[in-house]
Amino acid sequence: MSARTTVRFAIALLGTNLRATFALRGAFWLQAGFMFVNDVIFFTTWWIFFRRWDEIGGWRLQEMTILYGVVAGAYGTANVLWGGVRDLSRVIADGGLDTFLTQPKDPLLHVMGSKSIASGWGDVVAAAFLLGVAGCLAPSMLPLTIFVVACSAIVIAATGVLIHSSAFWADDLDTLPRQVSEFVLIFSSYPQTVYGPWLRLVLFTVIPAGFIGYLPVEVLRAFSWRDAAFLGGGAALYATAAVVVFRAGMRRYASGNRTGLMA
Repeated sequence: MSARTTVRFAIALLGTNLRATFALRGAFWLQAGFMFVNDVIFFTTWWIFFRRWDEIGGWRLQEMTILYGVVAGAYGTANVLWGGVRDLSRVIADGGLDTFLTQPKDPLLHVMGSKSIASGWGDVVAAAFLLGVAGCLAPSMLPLTIFVVACSAIVIAATGVLIHSSAFWADDLDTLPRQVSEFVLIFSSYPQTVYGPWLRLVLFTVIPAGFIGYLPVEVLRAFSWRDAAFLGGGAALYATAAVVVFRAGMRRYASGNRTGLMA
């Protein structure tokens, strides 16, 4: 597929999924609403913490507000745009890739975009609220905020693909890939300044929490071209790694003999 065709396909796939998501209005508002409340409750614990202590690892409430806003926005964006990643290991294990391979489209893009998760909109709204409170949605800051959230969302989606692609080599993983993905998000939701230097290295390599949470906050609170380039390069690197690993796994894929077709 050419780049233009790929973009057109991704947009059409997103539009189809969004229409399907909004069609069930009751379920949509319930899921999105509960996720928004969930995000606010979790952030409230940090608000209570900073009423007692001024800082943690050099971070104050301002930085934590930005961190939660970026992580929530990135996670929500990834779920809205590429919600199919959450089911990737099950699709691989059950032979469900057959239905995607019958289409003249990129199978990874098709699987990723095959589902849009309604609760992601709750994360996006919570992120807008938190980032707005932190002053990151001001006209002068908005382009940079969109950039860091987009990079973080790409890293989240790419990490999900990398984790779920383990199903090509291991059977009966069940919920393990989702648990590992949630583990990565937990690390992303804490200031990396509280960790030692060796663990910080891990958080920018094996566990990309630094690219999901810490570095985007640094770019927003004290912009430098070096950090912005590091963030963009990291997102591109993880995205490339996800594609390479998925395609390597495809060479080992055993068909599930599915005959159904997907539009």
